Amino acid sequence: MTAAALVLAFGIGFAMRGGGGEAAYAHTCSATDRRFIQAASTDMTALAVWADGYRAGELDADEVAREASDAARRVGYVKPRDPSLKLSQRLINAMFVEYGEAVSVGKKEKKRAGLHMHRAYGLANFAREVLVQAQPGLAREGCDVTPLL
Repeated sequence: MTAAALVLAFGIGFAMRGGGGEAAYAHTCSATDRRFIQAASTDMTALAVWADGYRAGELDADEVAREASDAARRVGYVKPRDPSLKLSQRLINAMFVEYGEAVSVGKKEKKRAGLHMHRAYGLANFAREVLVQAQPGLAREGCDVTPLL
């Protein structure tokens, strides 16, 4: 699933870019776009709290994996209209899935967990790059993606 998500996201991102600059399409800032930004930023903040709790031994792996899976579902629930937000939604969703898998398998298979964590960070970085490139256009429409960066 992750490899397919990466290929899909890369292909979509490549097709959406116009000559390496800002995307060659119009941005939107609908109510669902703003709702997605809010929901995704809440879950991204929560991920940092879960990670801290896991490292401190306050949360166990199964609980963190379950929270990451729930976050992936929540991020996928709101349907943004803006193409950059749609792409970042797919990437963030896949990032939560990979993070949850990394934590879940980490208690038994450190090497495999590392691969999943590496994918999660890669997906997060790609989502950030999409949002950084879209930020000026989204800001002109009234959407602030700063909480997701």
